[in-house]
Parts: sequence; C-alpha cells; structure tokens
Amino acid sequence: MPYVLGIDIGNTTTAATMARRRGASWARPEVVALDAGSATLPSVLHLGTDGTLVVGESGGDDGNRTARGFVRRVGDDVPLLLAGEACPPQMLTAVLATWVVERVHDREGEPADAVVVSHPAGWGRHRRDLLHAALWEQGLAHVTLLPRTVTVAESHAARGFAGGTAAVYALGGNSFEAALVRCNERGRYETVGFPQGLDWIGGADFDEALAEHVRTVLAREIAAAGRRETYATLRALRPECDRAKRELTVSTDTDVLLTLPTGPTRVPVSRVQFEEMIRPAVQATVELLDRTVRSAGLRPAELDAVLLTGGSTRIPLVGELLTAAFPVPIEVEPDPQLTAATGAALAACQVMSPRPRPAAPERAQQPAAGPRRGGAAVPAPRRPDHDRPVHSEPPPRPPVRITPLDLPRPSRLALARGRGREG
Repeated sequence: MPYVLGIDIGNTTTAATMARRRGASWARPEVVALDAGSATLPSVLHLGTDGTLVVGESGGDDGNRTARGFVRRVGDDVPLLLAGEACPPQMLTAVLATWVVERVHDREGEPADAVVVSHPAGWGRHRRDLLHAALWEQGLAHVTLLPRTVTVAESHAARGFAGGTAAVYALGGNSFEAALVRCNERGRYETVGFPQGLDWIGGADFDEALAEHVRTVLAREIAAAGRRETYATLRALRPECDRAKRELTVSTDTDVLLTLPTGPTRVPVSRVQFEEMIRPAVQATVELLDRTVRSAGLRPAELDAVLLTGGSTRIPLVGELLTAAFPVPIEVEPDPQLTAATGAALAACQVMSPRPRPAAPERAQQPAAGPRRGGAAVPAPRRPDHDRPVHSEPPPRPPVRITPLDLPRPSRLALARGRGREG
C-alpha cells in the first residue's frame, strides 16, 4: 500500500511516522516503532570493531566509538572522531535517516513515495545543502527537508488549530528553539522572523538537576561505597531521574530508586521540589520565546496560539509559565515527542498530493503595503523548502575539506539496532 514517511532526528531521540494512502486521500499518520516497545529511538550511532555502524545505544562504555548530539554539529568544519576515524556530522545524520527509511522499507515491502526530514529552524542553506549531499551519498536522492517548527505547525493544524500566526516552543533533550510560523496564501505554514535557541537547556538538563539533588541527599552513602559500587549507582541515576521526571508530569510526588551497597534506597521528591529546581531554566525559555515574538514586531497577545513540541513540554511548570506570559491558547499534543515527525509525514502527503488548504482568516484587514497582523508588521517569509522543486541532482558541495569515514555503499552498510539484534 502506498505510503509516505516523516522523520524527526533530534539531538537525543529520533521519531518517525508514516501515512498510508486511502483512495484519493491520506490517512492520519501512524507511529513507526523504531525501538522495541518505544515510539522513539536514541539518536546514537556506535562504530563497531568491524567498521559497521550500530544504531542506538551499544550497551558498552567505550565513548570513543559512540556518537551523540551530531545533529547540532551539522555545519561544523571539525568532524567527530569515532575510534580515530573522521565522521562528518551530516554523514552520521544521513546514516541514521537511511536506517529509518530502510527499516520501514523492509517492513512494508516497498519504498516510501515521499520522505520528509525535519531540521532545526535556525538552519540556513549551507547546513541544508550539507545534509542533502550526505543523504544523496547514502542513496536518498529525493528527500524534502523542512524546519522542525513548520512540521510542528502542520501537525497542530491537522488536529484543528486554524490560526494564522503562532509561536513554536520546541524543548528538546538538550536544546531549546523558539520561532514564529505563519500560514501563507497557499494554506501552508512557514517560518517568519528569526528563530532563536538555547543550546544549554533541555530535558536532559532537568534530569541532571534532579540527579544533583539526589547526589546531595545521598552524599554520605555514596562516599562510603567502593569505586565500583559508586560507578554502578551513578550510572543508573540519570535514567532513573528521567523516569521520575516523567512520573512527576502526572503525579505530585514520586521516589528516585537506587541500589546502594547497603541495599535499595528511595529518595522522595515532590513536583513542587522538582519544579523549583528547573524554574530558572524554564523561565529562560519563556523569556526567549517572548523576545522572538517581539523581535518580529508582534506582541504576545497578537498570536493565535503557542504550539509546543518535545517530551519535556508535558511538565506542568512549562504550561504554567507560558500561560502567564502569553494570553493565548497553549497547544500541546498527547505525545509531544511525536509532533514534529507527525507534521513531517503530513507535509510528505502534500508533496505527493498538493492540494491547497484554505488560508487562516486574519484578525484585521491587511493593508496593501504588506502582510500585517493586529497592526504589527510581520516580515515577509522566504519561500519554504517544501515549495521548492525536488532536483534530480545533488546540491553543490560546500568548500569544506573533510576526510569521510571509509564505509561500504548504503546497500551493504550493516546497520543494526544493538549488538546481535535484527535491524
């Protein structure tokens, strides 16, 4: 059955959704299970001793062979080093995208009719061209790249959001991005103004704040343990804090559970305690979103909504601070980790069946001088990527000399989910 694929490769996790053709239309995108029992996959690649790249956590401790956070490095002149091999970050990103495409291909028995991959809204042409060229080298010649903020807006629009201008609040695993989107005359969303971001705030930082609290509470017990026992305890601490963080989005209190040499230990933590730990960081993201809106000549009240994406946006404090700063609806989907991937699949449907959607109504009459909302000027957007024609030739290579990792051709590239497991 014909289908299209949307992929969101974040700094910490990767998600994918697919939409199947139902007669003359497309069904609502469905989640692609990339990892057993999980809708998301760690954005991690491990270089095996045989030269193959393993997708996801390897289970070992050799960080010299493991690549993380490579999406944010796309565009850097300095490649990542895996076991001494130079690996351009765009190549690693393309390898992970290829693994997702081929995994779905194997399950469906046929290739996707269209593939859309989201990318950070702040990327310029240089970074997009780097990734396009890397995807071409992996055998993916016709992939559409879209800003993550645009795919987020498309996903919310499919669920009923009909506004014309919105702010996108994207809180990832280790980064935050704020941007404005607007519905154009073709009924499609596009980024306007200048996206802004913070590379030092994300869900992983919230985990670390909770972990620091636990280490302080158990400082005496940890100091009394042996080196091996201490290492095992601290290694288990971060995943346990991530679990506790997610538990506190629906509960008012929970326990961080650890095993010390003296036995199992519980460190109680309440939602109020946790939110006070992360309040300064969350407040910084809200203030940046406010500055992003105002830099485009708008006031928060002139927006139609704030659209959320990212797993940590489920934290009640996020909605509380956004509601206080933005007197407009705060929209979040049931699983905000999948919002960008869902919007990418919806955009892929448009690539195959471009039917204009009625543009969102304006609050006020727009003067002939240019697009305005509520009396405030909105910068004219650049033409969005998904309205550009798909070329049959790869984009020109940038003038950067990097020695690529010597890997087999994509058809022979051994990519697997974990050691000794079927890919």
